[in-house]
Amino acid sequence: MNAWFLLIAAILLEVIGTTCLKLSQGMTRPWPVVGVVVSYLSAFGLLSLCLKTLEVGVAYALWSGLGTAVIAVLGVLVFGESVTWTKGLGLVLIIAGAVLLHGAPGTAGH
Repeated sequence: MNAWFLLIAAILLEVIGTTCLKLSQGMTRPWPVVGVVVSYLSAFGLLSLCLKTLEVGVAYALWSGLGTAVIAVLGVLVFGESVTWTKGLGLVLIIAGAVLLHGAPGTAGH
């Protein structure tokens, strides 16, 4: 299976797990807790599979960085969290860093 597809799926599962973590209200609501456990275990499993062919630095940077960016956007859109120029700048820098790592000479898949 394509490592990039696995990485995208791992990122989406990490986002689902983090969203469930927010919904769990301190791990006190059973169904969101199940979502946390299943999503994170699945995300790490897929991340480990994509590391068979992708460089760990690039894969982990994309997994954590893009997951963070998506969660920050969901926080604003779904959970009503604040929007500031510094938060926006941080998201732009995360995405720029992920793009630069992926496009760096000598990286797998480049």
